[in-house]
Order: sequence, then C-alpha cells, then structure tokens
Amino acid sequence: MKLVGIYGASGHGREVMGMLAKTPSVDTVFVFIDDNAARKAVNNRPCVNWDEFLAAPAQSKETVLAIGDGRTRERLAAKCKAAGIGFMPAHAHNSVILEEVELGEGSVLCPFSIITSNVVIGRQFHANYYSQVSHDCVIGDFVTLAPGARCNGNVVIEDHAYIGSGAILRQGKPGDPLVIGEGAVVGMGAVVTNSVPAGATVIGNPARPLEKN
Repeated sequence: MKLVGIYGASGHGREVMGMLAKTPSVDTVFVFIDDNAARKAVNNRPCVNWDEFLAAPAQSKETVLAIGDGRTRERLAAKCKAAGIGFMPAHAHNSVILEEVELGEGSVLCPFSIITSNVVIGRQFHANYYSQVSHDCVIGDFVTLAPGARCNGNVVIEDHAYIGSGAILRQGKPGDPLVIGEGAVVGMGAVVTNSVPAGATVIGNPARPLEKN
C-alpha cells in the first residue's frame, strides 16, 4: 500500500485532494498532513501531523505540497527530502501537456491547465485552474500560477515568482524573452508588457510597480 500525504488541509489542499480522489486506486491511500490541525478528518479524509505520517505503516510514502506560498513549499520540500519522502506529481486528468515539456518534481496541474510545447519547468510548480504556459517558456522552482493566469510564449519566470489570477504575460521574442524576476509578484488581472525586476510587485493594465505608502 502506498500512502500519499497532501501537505496542507486548507482551501488549495482540499482542491488537490478532491482532484486526486477522482482517480482512486486500491493500492493508494490519501491523507491530509497539517501540522497545526486539531481535526482528525477533513472532508471525510484522515488528517494527521507530520510525525503521525512518518509513523504510519505503508510500503511506500509520497507527498503533494498543496501550499500556495512558494517559500513554504521550499521549506517543506527540504523537510520531505531529509526524511526520504518523495513527491507524487498531481495532474488532473484533463490538464494538457503537449510535446517536449520538462517538468520538475512535485508539480501540481489543476483541471483545465495547459502546458504547450518546448517548455522547461522547475521543481514544485503549481498551475491552478485554467492557467496556461505557452511555447518556449522557462520557469524556475517554486513558481505559482493562480487561476486563469496566462503565460504566453518566450517568457522566463524565475524562482518563487507568483502570477496572480487572470494575469497575462505578453509574449517575448526568441533570444529576448519577457522576464519575471525572482520572487516577483504579478497582481490579479495585470497585463505585463515589460520585464519585471526581482522582488517587485506589479499591478494594472499595463502593469506598473505597486506604490507603497
């Protein structure tokens, strides 16, 4: 028996659990992992803490890091690695992956997400509902695309960047990609026409830096 822990029992974790439960297996048992949970069950699924997950009997164990924040995913990935726990790719049956796509470990592809052709994606990538990554994109580690985010072709998204719901990233050019810098945040509904520096937050159409008061 394989035991798979969905790390995170909040909204995104429940969505990922529901997605995986649509393709049940007699050899796989799914549980939530929540280090702060007082409940023993969430949506009629067992909910355990990390120590309980490690102690549970199973022939093999894997996790899915269903946490929206990339920095938290990085911390949890290191914790799983140290314990010798691998990562199960969580791909909806109706997500689309075309040709020549490289996906790093731990990817989560929610329903109706699309990755087209000649795309390289790093570790622990999250593509939420109806999000899109088009041709010739390079995406780093721990990147999150919120629902409906659209990444057009020839775009580079660096580690830990967050692309908000409904945001659109303009298509770059071969040899001159649009770049979303490390740790940058693209706000909900933003239309990005120029590269975004590392650590910056941009909003609006066309996207501009968020002014802090």
